[in-house]
Amino acid sequence: MGYTLGVMAPPNLPIRTFIDYVAHAENHGFDEVWFAEDCFLKGGVSQTAVALASTSRIVVGMGILPAGVRNVAFVALDIAFLANLYPGRLMVGIGHGMADWMRQVGALPTSPLTLLKEYLQTLRALLAGETVTFSGRHVQLNAVRLDEPPSTAPLVFAGVRGPKSLALSGQHADGTILAEPVTPEYLDFARQKIGAGSNHPIVAYNIAAVDDDGDAARSRVRPALAVVGQPAWAPHIKPLGFADELTALSRDSSSAAEFVRGIPDEWVDQLAVVGSPSQAQERLRDLHLAGADHLVLTPAGDDPVSALENLSRVRPPTRRS
Repeated sequence: MGYTLGVMAPPNLPIRTFIDYVAHAENHGFDEVWFAEDCFLKGGVSQTAVALASTSRIVVGMGILPAGVRNVAFVALDIAFLANLYPGRLMVGIGHGMADWMRQVGALPTSPLTLLKEYLQTLRALLAGETVTFSGRHVQLNAVRLDEPPSTAPLVFAGVRGPKSLALSGQHADGTILAEPVTPEYLDFARQKIGAGSNHPIVAYNIAAVDDDGDAARSRVRPALAVVGQPAWAPHIKPLGFADELTALSRDSSSAAEFVRGIPDEWVDQLAVVGSPSQAQERLRDLHLAGADHLVLTPAGDDPVSALENLSRVRPPTRRS
């Protein structure tokens, strides 16, 4: 079985171009469009609702909603409403959220792992139409049941990074979302920690630029790779053969711009989906063979709407009906 190909809407996408972006993603034949909920840009539920209402075919992914900021019963209400209006077109991601942001809004739990476990358990039960009574450390529900649960519950993915969270996802989620950069090496690490077998789908995000001029594509990608030098991205980098060198480059660079300028081309090619259409297609095949089922590209550069046309050149020849 092949993979699905999707695109991520950049979190800083101007609001006035939002619907154009979603329409272009559908018109260019992508299977999925995903939305982040990064502080303090746009809400995940609102983006998803507008995207579903503005399109007719494309599957829409919430990727991800931080568990600590919404009561699970009210998240279930929103998800159920959208899933009933647009059956088969919704996927849901739940995660810890970035610790600094969660701390900034007063929503950092005392035990992020416990919260995510309780949240996944109860959310999936509610969407399945169950009456849920739950007394946990973070989640408290007393005989809660949705009046209109989804006729078919959408898949609930855990958006996680590290080994303990990946193992939790394998036990309590329908699938796992891996943030960028996703490499074959990181996929192998993640699959081992998830331990749920091939029936547990993985969504893999990557920064992407496709251009017949490979140097031009790398130039567009480099600024977006600044994050890989930050400590939170260590799980993604550790499995790579150049992990120690990249960490040293980040430590010794005086700025993000100096850091990304210092990343060798061969590292860029491993940290993103980048290059000519044939090079990008080869990278996508490698990621799929390493265990990714949903490949999601975030367009690099100043014009993400126009970038979709070039990214669509990497679509596999056999499309999902």
